[in-house]
Amino acid sequence: MSTTSHGSGQHEEYPPYLAHHFDTMGQQAGAAKLGMWLFLATEILMFSGLFLAYFIIRYFYPDMMLSAHEFLQKEAGALNTVVLLISSYTMAMAVRAAQTSNTPSLKRNLLWTLLCAGIFMVVKYFEYSAKIEHGMLPGRFYEAHYHGYELVGLPHIFFAVYFTMTGLHGVHVLVGMGIITWIYIRASRGDFHSGNYIAVENTGLYWHLVDLIWIFLFPLLYLVR
Repeated sequence: MSTTSHGSGQHEEYPPYLAHHFDTMGQQAGAAKLGMWLFLATEILMFSGLFLAYFIIRYFYPDMMLSAHEFLQKEAGALNTVVLLISSYTMAMAVRAAQTSNTPSLKRNLLWTLLCAGIFMVVKYFEYSAKIEHGMLPGRFYEAHYHGYELVGLPHIFFAVYFTMTGLHGVHVLVGMGIITWIYIRASRGDFHSGNYIAVENTGLYWHLVDLIWIFLFPLLYLVR
């Protein structure tokens, strides 16, 4: 702990993890959480635009959507859904561990979350590889008919939506993995405890949003009816 002096001339303890422009840890935590919620609101707005585009395309090309979605790997999508739900739980446990100054549990749950995220990306890699191999690509890159696949309507539009939405979500997963790694490194230094856990909590909020978005993507893309 360092000390700082105020107008009264008295010295009081000043936590090293408290930024100089805040007076208390509660004030710093409140500002950080407000900033995180505002950021998450912008993320929701961005994905809302993509969801709107999806429903417009589905309205105008219902048969095409029904035909094209059959070529997505439902089992892979279901596996990724389960993996992300597990990661949401382990991330919540990591936040709880930070709040109770349980560093070993914090580190362990962060590693489990990273493992689940890694599994998600590996599954997505195999999904993308299959689509590329079969020419099921967006726009002018669509060549599935050269590989013996005949889909109804304009399937390149569906795959444009598929790659845009799942690709953007995948980028968010990778960013989340980077942030969780950074949190793990800081946890190894002993930075987090019951008096300082807002960074872990905000990382958890971000990760829960990533999971929530996939919960909507899976039925909309893989389970079209």
